[in-house]
Amino acid sequence: MARPSGDRPGAEATQALGALWGYRAYGRRWFFLLVLSLLSFSNATLWLSFAPVADTIAHHFLLSTEQINWLSRVYLVASIPSGLVAIWVLDSVGLRWATIVCAWLNFAGSVFRTVPVFVWIQDPFASLLGGQSLCALAQALIVFSPAKLAALWFPEHQRATANMIGTMSNPLGILVANLLSPALVKKEEDIPVMLGIYVIPAGIACLLATACLLESVPPTPPSARATRTTSEKFLDGLKLLLRNKAYVILAVCFGGGIGIFSSFSVLLEQVLCVKGYSNEFTGLCGALFVVFGVLGALALSLYVDRTKHFTEAVKIGFCLTSLVCVAFALVSQLQGQTLALAAICSLLGFFGFSVAPIAMELAVECSFPVGEGAAAGLIFVLGQAEGVLIMVLLTALTVHRAEPSISTCQDGQDPLDWKVSLLLMAGLCTFFSCFLVLFFHTPYRRLQAEASASCSIQKDMSPATGDHEPHPHAPPEALPWHPHNLQH
Repeated sequence: MARPSGDRPGAEATQALGALWGYRAYGRRWFFLLVLSLLSFSNATLWLSFAPVADTIAHHFLLSTEQINWLSRVYLVASIPSGLVAIWVLDSVGLRWATIVCAWLNFAGSVFRTVPVFVWIQDPFASLLGGQSLCALAQALIVFSPAKLAALWFPEHQRATANMIGTMSNPLGILVANLLSPALVKKEEDIPVMLGIYVIPAGIACLLATACLLESVPPTPPSARATRTTSEKFLDGLKLLLRNKAYVILAVCFGGGIGIFSSFSVLLEQVLCVKGYSNEFTGLCGALFVVFGVLGALALSLYVDRTKHFTEAVKIGFCLTSLVCVAFALVSQLQGQTLALAAICSLLGFFGFSVAPIAMELAVECSFPVGEGAAAGLIFVLGQAEGVLIMVLLTALTVHRAEPSISTCQDGQDPLDWKVSLLLMAGLCTFFSCFLVLFFHTPYRRLQAEASASCSIQKDMSPATGDHEPHPHAPPEALPWHPHNLQH
């Protein structure tokens, strides 16, 4: 079990002991985080830029609805195989080069999408899908990077907050894309303007990453953990993760949560239009979902940075999310419940999104000394795979309604009955929450390793133990937090 909170070093004590050891947090860590956040924001806007104006895009380029859907779906498909490559790149090549490669892929994809509006080509879909595919390849590196950046550049009392900022930039990009694309595209002639505007943040992020990011790690580490940057080798790290019972439980449960939230985001409009809710109201619910999620993530990350209650925060957040998910499954089947649905979507984002950065930090804590890229990345890959399965299952369980209804759905078909699908979604969320609460227990390996290093500093500097101090350049194997000195 995790150590009691009273045994964990507080922020002031950690900073004092870090000063004795010679740890240092550089101001440019915030610039690195800014670049990574802008990159994540840009990638998310490129992902969903076509979806809010799908009809106009399809008519302009003479594409089918299925082809338009593939422009967003390619992100989900590409992230599963590319995720494993991204894990190796992040832990082996280094954070700086991974960010630069990611920025160029993202920028190249954003430019490649504009080719059909400036140059006539016989098959515009190939160019659009090719651009989206390049952006999709960049996505995996973007999503995995916040945990790595927080570990290498930020002190122990700021890691959860840094992870939150990097992680929540992605849903903010989704929110902006849903609001900006309809505002920009009023008619087909506006499409080039929309595509050009989305190139701007991608280009800025690429320029900043290439010109201003000069190193993967700071000259002086911010914490005991950051002094060992190589972590385990790629395959060895994956083997350790698969043998780690706590990590496997967290990965399956949190990955299931990612899959449920992905399905919710994609299917929200189809679920609500059956009961007569307008697309404008659905957009409002999606916006509330993201905005309150970011606020919840900010509040919870600040709290966890001070208390280190990772496990408690994740378990409570999962349970509250399950309750709200059950409420959505029931209320969404009723008509005229706009206020209740808006409140439920707000709470679903507030409780569900807030858990995401904390769960990523907890994955790193329970899997130490495996690299942060592998620990966070494998969860994301598993979440995407579970998302595909859950989405296929939910849509397969729908049935067409034969009786007249007040549906506002625009697909020209009979509206679907989502009752069984939504109850299954709520049941899966509840199952993952209960399984996590009952069976997930772990020590905070990274915090314990850093505390052990701090204790050795105190002992070496105590008059009772002599006047000799630890050598500032001692080999990692001589330190108590080295993986060979930890019990896995």
